[in-house]
Amino acid sequence: MSVAPTHIQIGGRKSKLAVVQSEAVKAAIEAKFPSISCSILALSTLGDKVQSLPLYAFGGKSLWTKELEVLLLQSIDEYPQLDIIVHSLKDMPTNLPEEFELGCIFHREDPRDAIVMKAGSPYKSLAELPDGSIVGTSSIRRSSQLVKNYPKLKFESVRGNLQTRLGKLDDPENEYCCLILASAGLVRVGLGDRITANLDDMYYAVGQGALGVEIRNGDEKI
Repeated sequence: MSVAPTHIQIGGRKSKLAVVQSEAVKAAIEAKFPSISCSILALSTLGDKVQSLPLYAFGGKSLWTKELEVLLLQSIDEYPQLDIIVHSLKDMPTNLPEEFELGCIFHREDPRDAIVMKAGSPYKSLAELPDGSIVGTSSIRRSSQLVKNYPKLKFESVRGNLQTRLGKLDDPENEYCCLILASAGLVRVGLGDRITANLDDMYYAVGQGALGVEIRNGDEKI
């Protein structure tokens, strides 16, 4: 019989949203199991570091997970071994390496995609935007659906964490009229008021709005 751990090392990405998500899992574990303490290690992954290319051009979803998964297996230099990794579930590959498994799925926020207009914009929907307006999204899923309904709009890639993308949107020197973002991320970091409208008629990503907790395969303690 395995002995329950007294400490759990949580790993996650370094963006503000990722840290908020890791903190939510930490709080839930410590509330449910008062004898267990948790700490968080936040790291930048390759997906965070390479901002000049769309994700589909250089590796897809594994860009968010590979470096953290190495630390699930062992400590490296000053970095401790992780016990769990907190991911946005939609960013996890469908098939994990055989050493790992999905330990649980955490509370799901609103799974819909949202329109976020440039600060001060008078527009409230994509249909109101002038022909040729630039909509920022790095998701092929989003742009391929929207271009059918809004063929007169232009859809261009916009990379970066949530705060970076919002900064690009609101910069007067950038031509983005709006962004398409996940509602859940905006709500989790306290920016729900930036949502202009939710896209009720669009298919959202599988797992969007939920958190996936990745663990070592067969780790009975965790």
